[in-house]
Amino acid sequence: MKKSLIALGLLITFAVLSCGKTQDTGCTPVAVAAEKDAMVKFCTDNSITYSEHPSGLLYQIINPGTGATLDASSTVSAIYTGKYLNGVTFEANATPATFGLNQVIEGWKIGIPLVKRGGRIRLIIPSALAYSCVGRGSIPPNTPLYFDVTVN
Repeated sequence: MKKSLIALGLLITFAVLSCGKTQDTGCTPVAVAAEKDAMVKFCTDNSITYSEHPSGLLYQIINPGTGATLDASSTVSAIYTGKYLNGVTFEANATPATFGLNQVIEGWKIGIPLVKRGGRIRLIIPSALAYSCVGRGSIPPNTPLYFDVTVN
């Protein structure tokens, strides 16, 4: 009984501390719906005929690929370009980069498995599925992103 109470106490302490960590960012993510108009405009301006995933991710499959099906546990190699919705490139990788799909932003976790190996997809990712209200490196907080990805 005493061990159970100690375990319960530790569990509650962990839960409380975990909650505090997420609040330490001091930011509030932008709702996907608030960025949709800008994302649709980017698609229209760039002749992207998009589909919408239930998450709010917009995508266009250029080539579905013919290789193996991908899932959350897949390791992939990809050539990609990342841009802000104003068209400015923030990252481009002409040499395949290898990574686990469990290690990337949520928008890639959702979008990349929509094609098979050898496929190419365009992803217009709301900030909540990218770097949210925190940002990363040169990517400001609350910034929707565009990626053109070819999976090898």
